[in-house]
Amino acid sequence: MSIDRIVFAVAGCFILLSVALGASASPIFHHEYWLFFTVFVGANLLQSAFTGFCPMVIMLKMFGAKPGQAFG
Repeated sequence: MSIDRIVFAVAGCFILLSVALGASASPIFHHEYWLFFTVFVGANLLQSAFTGFCPMVIMLKMFGAKPGQAFG
């Protein structure tokens, strides 16, 4: 699995989990403040689309994940 796919998969999981924890209609609702984490992940994805920089990529490269197209 390439770095790109790992980043997108982890970001997607974080977004889905934080929405489930922050939405009052969710059965696993915890607190509305979880929605700030959703915003943080979304903003990080947006800035990485323009800059090509993502902090998670640095860690994945240290662990030896193979590079992809977006993050080389």
